[in-house]
Amino acid sequence: MGGDFGPRSIVQASLACLSATPSLHLTLVGQSSLLEDLIAGQSAADRARLQIVAASEVIGMDERPSQALRGKPDSSMRVALELLRDGKVQACVSAGNTGALMALSRYVLKTLPGIDRPAMVAAIPTQRGYCQLLDLGANVDCSAEHLYQFAVMGSVAAQALGISRPRVALLNVGTEDIKGNQQVKLAASLLQQARGLNYIGFVEGDGLYRGEADVVVCDGFVGNILLKSSEGLATMIGARIEALFRSSVASRLVGAMAMPLLRRLQADLAPARHNGASFLGLQGIVIKSHGSAGVQGFQSAIQRALIEIQENLPERLHGRLEDLLL
Repeated sequence: MGGDFGPRSIVQASLACLSATPSLHLTLVGQSSLLEDLIAGQSAADRARLQIVAASEVIGMDERPSQALRGKPDSSMRVALELLRDGKVQACVSAGNTGALMALSRYVLKTLPGIDRPAMVAAIPTQRGYCQLLDLGANVDCSAEHLYQFAVMGSVAAQALGISRPRVALLNVGTEDIKGNQQVKLAASLLQQARGLNYIGFVEGDGLYRGEADVVVCDGFVGNILLKSSEGLATMIGARIEALFRSSVASRLVGAMAMPLLRRLQADLAPARHNGASFLGLQGIVIKSHGSAGVQGFQSAIQRALIEIQENLPERLHGRLEDLLL
């Protein structure tokens, strides 16, 4: 029960998802007495689909992954992952410490055969719809082989989301073959030889937003900066447009007519709508929500978990890895 807002917003999001999805059953992991207070007053029907599992410890947002791994065996994060490992739940969604979640996920669940490191992937809005961007911060330094594995996993994930032949690209500072650092160039060479992958070459940042690729691969340092910059830009543009429409009587009149469309655009680009990054490459479904996510954002993370459960994503990945990995 981590995150910037603590259990309250997580529980509110969970209850909203229960109401919207009659087949959903949820398990809340944390301090029992606090969680019982937060769900008090729920209908008997909703309460029957809601289970509480006690955990006495919480991993702080500033704790080192090594401390979380060795020093807190009864943390809510670890208990939730052990429930997933033991088959008692089908996915784990957390807004807690990213580094700790990755370390514990690798320790408790293990990676799929052939995968060295899991990668974080999320949907980024583009002119043509969405693209899957990975890695988003789990792996700051990556070898060419890691980038190749990310491309394979991203392609399979995009297929699970309904794209029959995903266009896979490497994020780079140019589209020419001579551009990029050594690892990106080596990864490009590996991907060019891959049969079964629709690798289209390099894509620049603006090309990503034009929808030139369905899967865009980069290391976690670049990906995290790109993700946070995109979210900040979307928020800033929305705020600037609203301020412009309030600047004069005439602009208010124009704004009154245009605001419904702008609200739809703002909602479509809102970070909360796209919250929820998947840890691809694990033997289980783990979704990382932004620590700053509110109720709507955490609902989006739960919805991503539901999609991956329905598509049986870890098993689909496992089934394709033997054919595509080096």
